[in-house]
Amino acid sequence: MDVFEPKIIGFLCNWCSYAGADLAGVSRLQYPPNFRAIRLMCTGRIDPTFVFKALAEGADGVLIAGCHPGDCHYTEGNLNAARRYHLMMKVLEDFGVERGRVRLEWISAAEGPLFAKVIRDFTEIVRALGPFNQAAESGAGDTVCAS
Repeated sequence: MDVFEPKIIGFLCNWCSYAGADLAGVSRLQYPPNFRAIRLMCTGRIDPTFVFKALAEGADGVLIAGCHPGDCHYTEGNLNAARRYHLMMKVLEDFGVERGRVRLEWISAAEGPLFAKVIRDFTEIVRALGPFNQAAESGAGDTVCAS
């Protein structure tokens, strides 16, 4: 029997989390290859529809990672992202999407080991949830996000 390997999309802040991912890579820290990073200048740039579209197009989990609160290069971008994240989670919950499928983390450029740990832990959580079936999750045959 094959083990389910989830597809995980990550929206990473250019200044902190993407640099943390780079540090994890150059430090040769091990984490599953299930993760695909999308670099954004700031987590404040993330529109909830990015997450909805990722899930609608086959992602089993979505990670949003940015600078620690108070360290945002754009002053309050990460705080805006946190507010949007909580509202987005309510919408996803209304659609029946499990909370464990979408995660928000603060990871600085110096936290390569933390980045690798978050990816390992998140992959295990999503693997335990199983494949994301948008029709079953939303309780209807419609997609979570209309393109």
